[in-house]
Amino acid sequence: MKRSGRRAAFATAALCGALVLTGCKGDGDAAGAPKAPAPGKPAASAPAAPAGTASATPDAKPTADGKPAATTAPPKAPAGKPKAPATAKPGATPSCDHKMPISPDEIAVYRYTPEGGFLSLIVRHGNWGCGTPDSDGAPFETVGVETFIPLDQAASITVVTPIVESTENQKIGVQEFLDWLEAHPDSGLVFRYSLGKDGAIHQLDQVFTP
Repeated sequence: MKRSGRRAAFATAALCGALVLTGCKGDGDAAGAPKAPAPGKPAASAPAAPAGTASATPDAKPTADGKPAATTAPPKAPAGKPKAPATAKPGATPSCDHKMPISPDEIAVYRYTPEGGFLSLIVRHGNWGCGTPDSDGAPFETVGVETFIPLDQAASITVVTPIVESTENQKIGVQEFLDWLEAHPDSGLVFRYSLGKDGAIHQLDQVFTP
């Protein structure tokens, strides 16, 4: 009877030891594994991912949908300083608003030639730039190419400065006039002329231009 009681006591003690070891192992596994959320409580959410690198401008105000409104860049100042309007120089003469027609009886004389067996003046026709030389000293503007006009060797010729020291026409001989042209080629002095029946110049008067 005593042996049976001892065996029962040993069996009970062995069972309790096994239970103790099993309970300890279970507690260790529970500590390492994640615990299930308690009923009725939401599970903890993961931290939100960081937003993009672009950020709204501090001065931008949110619109109705919650997004920042686009900002407008300030207008750029124009490059450089504005130029002042050009002003006319003191004493400048206004340009002509018209052109005079080609003068029918005035020429610019450059040289002379005896070629062809008769005396001819080498001249160019033209017109006055504006007005007349008597009114404002306008220049005689030549046009076209050089031409030849025969000169009568007995023509009446009057000249002024710079051929003679005078602003009033002075009469000189044909040879004296030719000598001056030879010494001063391409002067382009303006003369008024008239032709005879033979087509040669019979009258030649220098036009004074200040």
